[in-house]
Amino acid sequence: MKILAMFLLAAGTVVAQVHIVRHPDRLSVEIDGKPFTEIFQGPQTRKPYLHPLRSASGKIVTRRFPMETVAGETTDHPHHQGLSFTHAEVNGYNFWASDASQLDAKSGSIRLKKIRGTRGGKTTGRADLEYEWLDPAGKPILLERRVLVFHGGADRAVDFDTEFRALDRVTFGDTKEGTFAVRLAAELQEDHSGEMVGATGCRREKDCWGTRGNWMDYSGKVDGEDLGVAIFDHPANPGHPTYWHSRGYGLFSANPFGAADFRKGRKEPDTGGTGSLVVERGKKVRFRYRVLIHPGRTDAGALEKAYQAYIGVSK
Repeated sequence: MKILAMFLLAAGTVVAQVHIVRHPDRLSVEIDGKPFTEIFQGPQTRKPYLHPLRSASGKIVTRRFPMETVAGETTDHPHHQGLSFTHAEVNGYNFWASDASQLDAKSGSIRLKKIRGTRGGKTTGRADLEYEWLDPAGKPILLERRVLVFHGGADRAVDFDTEFRALDRVTFGDTKEGTFAVRLAAELQEDHSGEMVGATGCRREKDCWGTRGNWMDYSGKVDGEDLGVAIFDHPANPGHPTYWHSRGYGLFSANPFGAADFRKGRKEPDTGGTGSLVVERGKKVRFRYRVLIHPGRTDAGALEKAYQAYIGVSK
């Protein structure tokens, strides 16, 4: 497994030119002249999301539906759009179920306020973005500054760093329906070639769902190549180590808020407290994650080293 190639980025021994191109409704990210992903955030988009995500070899590791229709793909959960950060209970409003077929009086939306800046480079590219989280009446309740850093090399990685400022008193509610989530390609599902493995040693949904840990990895064979996708949870995040709302059918989600659902689902005793988070008006809260797309199947030792490298450079 070649996860350790990520370490070479810091030393400057791997050169991968990263370009970010602006379009009216999205940003395109290219690495070494090849497409990596796009950030969709136009006026018709109810939440910003990255689609698709590709490996260094160009293989697509995310499900294409509902943005594209591909023969043989499942069409469940149309709100599972690429990689996104949303939640189903924010002051009682639903930012998670964002498909047009799911909208109701409780549906919120996330609107791009401005692009603060984009920058390409020899090894990384950076997008600095500002969003407003709107209640159903269109009133902003949260101001979000989201910084995305894209890494090239033998692996691909996205560093996600977002800070919220509450424009009113805001509660992220205790529900499993969220939060930092990606819907993976069908080949990575457990009924195909995929297997999830957690930092705690758990394997597959039956053991991993609702557990807590520093990272989770999901690997399998995509278009004939062994590939994996890992999510790293930063130790400074609220609720760290996060719960994993990760399913065998391809939903891969870190959710620090759903304690009641996860404890109940695993038949664990209630240890007190809830998974909700209150941010008082004018206060801020920050979340950081890394998504690592690597060649090869899960190698827990290499992933742990990659995780330690991540938290070492992002204190």
